[in-house]
Amino acid sequence: MTRQQLVHQIFQKRSYLCAGLDTDITKIPKHLLSEPDPVFSFNKAIIDATKDLCVAYKINTAFYEALGLKGWEAMEKTVRYIGNDHFKIADAKRGDIGNTSSQYAKAFFETLPFDSITVAPYMGEDSVKPFLEYEGKWAIVLGLTSNPGANDFELKRVITESDEFEDEVHITKHITSYLYETVLKKAAEWGTPDNLMFVIGATQADEFINIRRLTPDHFYLVPGVGAQGGSLKEISQKAMNKDCGLLVNASRAIIYASGGKDFAEKAREVAQQYQQEMKAFIPSAS
Repeated sequence: MTRQQLVHQIFQKRSYLCAGLDTDITKIPKHLLSEPDPVFSFNKAIIDATKDLCVAYKINTAFYEALGLKGWEAMEKTVRYIGNDHFKIADAKRGDIGNTSSQYAKAFFETLPFDSITVAPYMGEDSVKPFLEYEGKWAIVLGLTSNPGANDFELKRVITESDEFEDEVHITKHITSYLYETVLKKAAEWGTPDNLMFVIGATQADEFINIRRLTPDHFYLVPGVGAQGGSLKEISQKAMNKDCGLLVNASRAIIYASGGKDFAEKAREVAQQYQQEMKAFIPSAS
């Protein structure tokens, strides 16, 4: 899905909601366990109930990989069932040396029809570039995450050098910044706002103004709203750009809204609440 197509969906639906299909087989309604493929049956019902309210679905591959072959089959059936009218995210957090990343890209962009994949940038440009070589596909690079461990590296201060000239005199200035800021600025050079997004956790709302300043045109995938306590209002006010520039993910709050036979109906109710709140923040025109 291209940026133009994604933006069209956002403005058409008045929504930037991403529903996380992080489906844990131990948490789905028990009556589905007698189905031939309980995970896919659950996902299908959630998709059918929310597809007019969401612009994206995020599949956390760990929940499917843990089930072995049956899990992979459920994931493939799910991503194919979603179709082409929604932005499909493989939350796989891949990233390795170039030839390995090329195989990961092939797996998720050719063998499986995902539009995007989350990528860990620790190994640098050559680990991310293979994901940026597919037209209409996206790398979603980890930027600033919501988990407590973000303090271990992402929010550590680092010193970088800047070479400048004043009156023809070369001056090296030392600049202190957060590590995540260095990652954002560097990774933005590897791709464009048309094929590279960043993961920015909703619980890091205080940093959103600065993040938008550093990357004014990029989209952000924003997990952490709902069960993790992030504020949709605060994120929208601080980080939205003219194209919206946000995909706000809610997983548990939507898919586990009920553990009974009405799970799909309750999921729709929660998704609709998000969509109605988002509607007020979206600019009037793209």
